[in-house]
Amino acid sequence: MAQVIGFIGLGIMGRPMARNLIKAGYPLVVHNRSRGAVDELAGAGAKAASSPKDVAAQCDVLITMLPNSPDVELVALGRDGIIEGGRSGLVFIDMSTISPIISQKVCAALAAKVVRMLDAPVSGGEQGAVDAALSIMVGGDQALFDAMLPIFQAMGKTITLLGPLGAGGFTKLANQIIVAVNLTALAEALTLARKAGLDRELTLTALGGGLAGSKCLEQKKPNYLANTYNPGFKIDLHYKDLGLIMDAARALGVPLPATAVVQELFNALRVKGRGGLDHSGIVTLLEDLAGISA
Repeated sequence: MAQVIGFIGLGIMGRPMARNLIKAGYPLVVHNRSRGAVDELAGAGAKAASSPKDVAAQCDVLITMLPNSPDVELVALGRDGIIEGGRSGLVFIDMSTISPIISQKVCAALAAKVVRMLDAPVSGGEQGAVDAALSIMVGGDQALFDAMLPIFQAMGKTITLLGPLGAGGFTKLANQIIVAVNLTALAEALTLARKAGLDRELTLTALGGGLAGSKCLEQKKPNYLANTYNPGFKIDLHYKDLGLIMDAARALGVPLPATAVVQELFNALRVKGRGGLDHSGIVTLLEDLAGISA
């Protein structure tokens, strides 16, 4: 009989990830702050739960996909949290992008209840979640990773155990540096091309065929062509990740000069009220600076 999976956090990423688990045949128990997403998943065959504690009491494996470190800490260790409902043998997989230090704190607290944990943040954006093509970066015990691999395979294609708990989180922070800097470079390049009067579609085709090609260019091309930036991953969330990155860099003594500049550009977008745009929407800020009207 398939393991019962609990899933908490049914946002842009969590909802399609949960749907893919249902498609793979796993019984699913779900919880979310807003009821609409819960009702949608219930309509697809999931069972609704009233709290993280309620989810933990009903499942063998519990997955969270939440916005930030305080959210994970509250859901895991707070009132009516996982720690109150989790029984011995429960496996907790946090797939959020949070501070690896908080991941380690949560793991230590849950270990007292004999709840084992993996940190497993993802990359691939909304489309990767929909297509079950995510890159999943895992930290934790090898044997536990091996046991959870079929669950990961229902949601992703590139699944890598990086080391002990927290290693997944540090790898995701490295990933977010590359994505943020890449999107900023794309924004600068496309703004230059637009100011020079070049056709955007032809420009993207030419750039994508050479060394400048990237997953970012490929996935975000429809946004650039339509000049609309509906969120697959919000600027607000990437700005949060940039904060985690800079905190980690300071703690480890790693200078990140390019990332620091990009963080301020993302901050400027938020000041302009554009934090809800997709992170490829950084091009709108560069166009503003170049005097290009929408």
